[in-house]
Amino acid sequence: MGDAWMQDAGHLWASADGGEPRGGIPRAVWLTLETDPRLVSARSAAQHADHLGRAPHIVWNPLSGEIVQLIPALRAGRALGGPDGLAPAHTPAWGESAAINREGRRCVQIGVVSFGREPFTAGPMADLEIIVWWLDSWHIPRSWPAGPPLPFSRAHAAPRSRRLWARGGHFGASQVPDCRATGPGAVDIERLTNSATIPAIEVLRRTRDAVPSRREKPTARGGGSIQLGRIQKGAQLTSTG
Repeated sequence: MGDAWMQDAGHLWASADGGEPRGGIPRAVWLTLETDPRLVSARSAAQHADHLGRAPHIVWNPLSGEIVQLIPALRAGRALGGPDGLAPAHTPAWGESAAINREGRRCVQIGVVSFGREPFTAGPMADLEIIVWWLDSWHIPRSWPAGPPLPFSRAHAAPRSRRLWARGGHFGASQVPDCRATGPGAVDIERLTNSATIPAIEVLRRTRDAVPSRREKPTARGGGSIQLGRIQKGAQLTSTG
């Protein structure tokens, strides 16, 4: 079992999460926040998503590598069910479809500060490996049962198969049943999760400071934690106790 809170991320407690997961195969869902990563930090996007009641577990700016976590992996997120971007949770499109957030014993949502019409895998993806290794630690398979997400312009008609969803693994928001999103667009799934690109390695689990206090100031990335983003393929991880 992995850490509920990612050690190499900044932490920002969400005002509300999606509740208790219902159980099932673990999943990760990639979605775009329809925000310019050159202008908006992960922390700013995370704060806005929380204000609107649409907090994912993780917000990541692929240009800067900034990662902010709002919800622990043991709880459900709130980003799925509605349209793309940072639309409020009370929009008519959200409604009962919000229940999809609780499907799977883990359904980790990664909100990428990017646009679906411009696949973020075509550019820099700083510290992506930190996120993927954390998902590995929760035994989320590095598979894409629904295949690559469709381009943004065609994703409104994308199949959203419950049969494929039931297999677990990685999905784009446009592939999630009862979800109206059209992002993340035609991302390159090989660049995201292929073991040849991001080797699977052991993720050390630390219990110290595992859960940040709600009164605690957001932690600086890298403070007192293992810098996974700097580990090279084949390097040995050792605990210094």
